[in-house]
Amino acid sequence: MREVRFSIVIPADEWLRYYRGVAKDVLVTAEGGLRVQFPAQHLQRFITPDGVRGRFAIQFDERNKFAGIRRL
Repeated sequence: MREVRFSIVIPADEWLRYYRGVAKDVLVTAEGGLRVQFPAQHLQRFITPDGVRGRFAIQFDERNKFAGIRRL
């Protein structure tokens, strides 16, 4: 299983765009420069009153399909 690590900061007021459905995908630049786009819904469980902040790792299966995300 392949893993991509990245840091992200989405302030609470910006997260409202995702909550309201105005924006659906998050685009991040991972460590090493790879750009990764994924549905914002995968960050839902990491939301705090300040938004979403931290280092994360996304796992991909052998077909490069999203398999999971975790906070580092």
